[in-house]
Amino acid sequence: MNTLIATATGALPVAAGWSAHVLWLRRRLHTARRDPLTGLQTREGFTRRAAALLRDERAVVLLADVDDFKQINDRHGHAAGDALLKATADRLAHYVGATGVAGRLGGDEFAAVLLDPHGTAEDLFAALRAVLARPADSARPEVRTTVSLGWVRVADFPGEGLSQLLGRADEAMYAAKQARAGVKRAGLGRLFATVAGRRSGRRGARSGTPGVGVAA
Repeated sequence: MNTLIATATGALPVAAGWSAHVLWLRRRLHTARRDPLTGLQTREGFTRRAAALLRDERAVVLLADVDDFKQINDRHGHAAGDALLKATADRLAHYVGATGVAGRLGGDEFAAVLLDPHGTAEDLFAALRAVLARPADSARPEVRTTVSLGWVRVADFPGEGLSQLLGRADEAMYAAKQARAGVKRAGLGRLFATVAGRRSGRRGARSGTPGVGVAA
């Protein structure tokens, strides 16, 4: 009995050490999936969570691109640009909520997947558009810009994966940016955004009003 007790007692530090190591690994993994500036999911973490959400036909995919971001950096400095990205991320995460996922894909581009059980995504994104246009810091009201949005409803394209849906949202986003659009959605079976519109947007077309479009 004494031998058994001694063995068990000796194993306790090992078990405690292993538990601490597992906890450390989990924290490292969590950190690796979080963007250090905004706290949003990185591309890897976003993809994992988004893939699960896309199994629900109520899901919608959103892309957001900060307009004239380079000018913000050039005019006000990189610290102001970082503050703008952080504010954009915080506001996007708030609107997405705990049941969805928001991620920073890189630079000034963000993505989100969320559930729309009541079919109100268009109204939600119209409100979000206005919120994202607010100044990043009340003490510096001049540090502000608009954000162009493009979104797609998963149920409209059954069988398509995250990459394809993001591509459709991307086309909608740049078409909305180019057209200075508000909240728009194309009819089912039609492609709202053309490749030409996307390329034009990529070359630097930026609207003064944030645009929200939908690929369909």
